[in-house]
Amino acid sequence: MHEWSLAEAVVETAIDFAKKKQLTKLTKIKIRVGELQQIEEDIFRYALSEILKLKGDFVKDTEIEIEEEEVVLKCRICGHVWTGKEIFNILGEDDKEAIHFLPEVAHTYTKCPSCGSTDFEIIKGRGLYIDSITGDKS
Repeated sequence: MHEWSLAEAVVETAIDFAKKKQLTKLTKIKIRVGELQQIEEDIFRYALSEILKLKGDFVKDTEIEIEEEEVVLKCRICGHVWTGKEIFNILGEDDKEAIHFLPEVAHTYTKCPSCGSTDFEIIKGRGLYIDSITGDKS
């Protein structure tokens, strides 16, 4: 499951960052998950908590905040901006799965609702980002 590998990467990145900033304890990790990432949040949260348990006192009781970032697309032809909700409501599960693994294939499954073009960009809502890391210095 990719939720576990994502969780491992988040924890390792947060710990590395905190140590570079000479924090003595990591207290909070705020994560932004793009809607196109389509992770199972319960599994991701569980993976984060289990991995944090293995890392010792430095990350003990670290708060995890996860915020989903809505997909926003923009047509390169007419400039129309629309959200992923408009896409996901009409797609089947197989199509959603394809977009999940390779967001660029969204162009195959959807088009601009205004002009019908498949030439659009994904402005927001893909990937997973650490938005902030908080900790103690003493």
